[in-house]
Amino acid sequence: MHKKTLRQDMKAKLAGMSGAEYDAYSLEIQQRLLKDSSIKKASLIGLTISAFPEVNTMPLIEKLWAQGKRVAVPKCEPKTRAMIFYEITSFDQLETVYMQLKEPIPTLTKAVSKEEIECLIVPGVVFDELGYRIGFGGGYYDRYLANYNGICITLAFALQLVHKVPTDKFDLPVHKIITETAVIDCHRNRKESYAVDENSI
Repeated sequence: MHKKTLRQDMKAKLAGMSGAEYDAYSLEIQQRLLKDSSIKKASLIGLTISAFPEVNTMPLIEKLWAQGKRVAVPKCEPKTRAMIFYEITSFDQLETVYMQLKEPIPTLTKAVSKEEIECLIVPGVVFDELGYRIGFGGGYYDRYLANYNGICITLAFALQLVHKVPTDKFDLPVHKIITETAVIDCHRNRKESYAVDENSI
């Protein structure tokens, strides 16, 4: 199945999620993330301001602030498909842009480099347990991850997992996926998968 079809099918499934399920699952995912060693070690975390039906990140940001963590969110440049992350200390530093998405106001915030972001929360629509993803189609994160060396974690609802995501040579997997039911070590899964493939040759 092609990426476009998988993306459309998954968006339809997510749209059928009830408000109660969305809130409960988002809370469970937030709690699992905050217990993760990568988050505990990181001082600066990058993540997107979510839009339904993505896992809700607004309460998560407040909890990260409460723990003394620094938070950076991206501003997208549609013409170049590039992203720049800006540290925010208040939701008042956000503005609503195209498609009702919220982004940082550059004049009120400070840009941060990739090297400063120790852990990046990577969004998407469809995922597999090796950490490969289908995004929203803009290619912003594919470009950003090309030379990013920190830890990449995805927050997803369990229903967003499929057996296998079709991949291209430029697709870069995440290290972990956290759902409302599990923490999936994608890095370990890839090593085990490669070992099986090598033994079968």
